[in-house]
Amino acid sequence: MTPEKDGYIGYLVSDVARLMRTVFDRRVRRLGLTRSQWLLLTRLHRRPGASQTELAEMLEVEKASAGRMLDRMERDGWIVRKADPADRRIKRIHLTREAERVHARMWVVAQATVEDALGNLSAGERTQLARLMSRVKARLSDMADTGGGAGP
Repeated sequence: MTPEKDGYIGYLVSDVARLMRTVFDRRVRRLGLTRSQWLLLTRLHRRPGASQTELAEMLEVEKASAGRMLDRMERDGWIVRKADPADRRIKRIHLTREAERVHARMWVVAQATVEDALGNLSAGERTQLARLMSRVKARLSDMADTGGGAGP
């Protein structure tokens, strides 16, 4: 299939991810969250104690941009920075209880968004989609870890 067609898998995956973020953005805006805030909350919830450098990589932003986001979230009482016991130059970042409460509310919205997006799929189709996407993700993770893998 040529890339110009709407059915091209690369476009479909990208469009689905973009549309999920757009719908979710609109829904969590009611909680007072911006995209950068909910992304950072999600990453830190999944990887408590990440460093600023690690977060910048996860968020695909420059270290300075991540630092500014973290400064704002620290000022708002959502994160704390703690010295790394093995290397005092590194600060490990953790969510506060308040941020964990916000994340829990956000997670309810995330689950509802996914449920709505998959609403016209049967239980079997959902299972199959999840299984297939997991396989694709695993392959891409392997390729990323090995420098991109074989290709044209």
